[in-house]
Amino acid sequence: MDPSPSSTVPRGRKRRRDEAPSAHEGVRRVTAEEDGDGDLRRRPPGPARLSVRPGRLQQPITLAELVELLHFAALGKAGGLKQPSWCRVHHQRKVSGINVAVVEGLTQSLFYKNYLSMEHLRTSYATRITFTPSSNNAASEIFSREVPNVDLSSVSKPEETLHKALKHHPVITAFGTQRRGLTAYVLNQPQMIKHHYPVKGLPGFEEFLCTSSDVCLTDDSPLYGLDCEMCLTEKGNELARVSLVDSDGNCVLDQLVKPQNRVLNYLTKFSGITAAMLRPITTTLRDVQTKIRTLLPDDAVLVGHSLNHDLIALKLIHQHVIDTSLLYRREFGQKFKLKVLAEAVLKRRIQTDERRGHHPTEDAAAALELAQYFIEAGPRQVVELHLEELWGCTLEEEEEEEESPKRTPSYRFADVLQTLGRSAAYFGKRANVALDLTHQRWYSSDKETLASFRKQTKQPFLSVLRFSDHLKGRCADQQPLYRNACADLRDMCAVFAGPLPAGFSRRDVRRLFRRCGTVRRVRMLESSVRIHAKVEFWMLEGATLALKVLNGLSVLGHTLKVQRPVNESTLDLDLNLEALTSDKLNANHLYVVKPGRDDAARGPDVSTKLNGRLADAGCSGLTAGGQTNGSLRTAKINGERLHPCAAESELSEESVRETFSLYGSVKSIVLPRRPGKRARHACVEFGSSEAKRAALSSSERLLKKSYQVWPSMTPPHLTSWFGVAPARNIEEEEEEGAAAEQRADSSDGSSQDQETSLMKKLDRRLRKLFTSLPDGTLSVVLFLGVSRTSCDHPGLCFLEVKNGS
Repeated sequence: MDPSPSSTVPRGRKRRRDEAPSAHEGVRRVTAEEDGDGDLRRRPPGPARLSVRPGRLQQPITLAELVELLHFAALGKAGGLKQPSWCRVHHQRKVSGINVAVVEGLTQSLFYKNYLSMEHLRTSYATRITFTPSSNNAASEIFSREVPNVDLSSVSKPEETLHKALKHHPVITAFGTQRRGLTAYVLNQPQMIKHHYPVKGLPGFEEFLCTSSDVCLTDDSPLYGLDCEMCLTEKGNELARVSLVDSDGNCVLDQLVKPQNRVLNYLTKFSGITAAMLRPITTTLRDVQTKIRTLLPDDAVLVGHSLNHDLIALKLIHQHVIDTSLLYRREFGQKFKLKVLAEAVLKRRIQTDERRGHHPTEDAAAALELAQYFIEAGPRQVVELHLEELWGCTLEEEEEEEESPKRTPSYRFADVLQTLGRSAAYFGKRANVALDLTHQRWYSSDKETLASFRKQTKQPFLSVLRFSDHLKGRCADQQPLYRNACADLRDMCAVFAGPLPAGFSRRDVRRLFRRCGTVRRVRMLESSVRIHAKVEFWMLEGATLALKVLNGLSVLGHTLKVQRPVNESTLDLDLNLEALTSDKLNANHLYVVKPGRDDAARGPDVSTKLNGRLADAGCSGLTAGGQTNGSLRTAKINGERLHPCAAESELSEESVRETFSLYGSVKSIVLPRRPGKRARHACVEFGSSEAKRAALSSSERLLKKSYQVWPSMTPPHLTSWFGVAPARNIEEEEEEGAAAEQRADSSDGSSQDQETSLMKKLDRRLRKLFTSLPDGTLSVVLFLGVSRTSCDHPGLCFLEVKNGS
């Protein structure tokens, strides 16, 4: 509810201090309705964020489910909607916009094949989930799908009662009509560049000092008013005085500064500075820079009138600013003087003729209170209350129009947003999109699409950008491209082992290697002299563990050598695995494997000497171990000697939780199993990375219980690494593998280099798009995948609410 005129008139500092404690004095309570979380109460304020519901992360989402999320993020409980069936939106009311980047022709397998090249996508998005390919036009579907059970009467409709004359007012056009928190008025980086603010990395600002302002802002972040006075020197305008006031209007800094160069004009008429005032001053620019950095909290927002001039005089870069000359804006880029705004809005006279020059503390306090008033009252009430005295307009009574037949309301998403006064727009190549043509921007290239979107002075609430198929036209037939990607990914889970004893069967190999994880396939490779095997695991961790544990094993007198396949796709495999291990999605996840009693009882005869030490006797469990008289013995694994133990036959959620909860809270346990088969490995998600590290450092204790652990590499949204690619039968995979080897032999590597280059370029463009979004925007990047009659190649969906620059 908008405040009454009397309640929004700027109050004196004393009363404001009594009634409005600052954000540092306590934590405000946020209601469950405000957060969009029905089960939360009295939660500290925080930015909007997403979380996937337990049990849904490993299930692919459809286009309909993605649109369900967009509906709730935009309308929330206030619109009569329920939380999405597969995820939760926390603090939904703090979602300030939605941006969807639709990328055609790219699949989940191509992302993970080029994982190292996609630095932005793999590091900036906290939610990653498989997407089911759809034959529908994704962009059109987002705009046109109807919002179910929406209650438009409970959502504020600012345009219903807005006078026609105000609909195109510059303030209303820029900020809408609804009251919002201070973060809605903080300039983003493109806006700062446009209005000539000092920005880190831009030419001309190399010697500027940066404040510690790289933390996430909230609507409770403190405001500080800033104003400077300058003198004209041989080098141009230089700082002569600076004032800083806190959010209660108290002056925390008022300092005269000695210009570095000879003064030509003190500009006393404007600055109030005289030669006599500066004569005894020894304070330098560096001194006040240090003082300001000390005074400002990390999440401080600086407020000023045309603040860019003050920051340039201070040679200071601060990321979070509110400029009152851009809040109370006029047409055609014109600006009000601070003196005019203070008199009209604050009913206060500043910069009077009686005073010689400006007083920076007075100006800083006035700018601060103007910003606080604008945020508290909201743009609509500011315009309505001060329309005549500031903008020189009056509102005439509108003639009542004859009642026309009521139109049936449209519940399409774009139409619902339009009803609520929120804009929707499409950017990209011309396409059949279910959106009014006036809201479509057509471009022939991705570069033009991105440039146009970034130039928007006010970004639409809902924006969909369509990026073209980057690989189309580069390859006559794209199906081999996807097959090659799948074959390359399978190689990441494969190891070669040998030589094996004569008579060693595929079943024996499977029993030996499944001590490291679930084995997907064993292929025997028999030469005229020796026998080898190619073993494929379902998980990346299984193959890695086999290299660490089984390499050097002695099997009936044959020393087993376990190694990765060596081809072009595995040259950077170690870097890929390292990056996957460091992926923030895996930060709290641990891979756990435990052999059953049947693995020990029916395993092959094994005797081992590992790392120069003979295996310890008496344990039947997962190891590179020796067997004498039919019972396996354990060896030294991961630097720890395995002690005698009795292996359990089942890997159950209860036993895993009981064991690993000793190291910290366990959020979830996933036990992948095939129908009719027992689980052979588990994925444990801890509540913190510290608990994960504690479990990894306790390998000796865990080995006593026959548990082998390894940092998770397979992303948690995949049930197995083979979930990256579509399901194929063994014969098809062997044909694809042979074809891939043949192409690798005849290839000069240029096609792979071209693919890598295109993926890097896409990643850079998506990074630029993400950085241009205002804080609070739900950012969605959608790799559509490929739908074929033969098989579908899954896509991938990235989700993140942008918070912080």
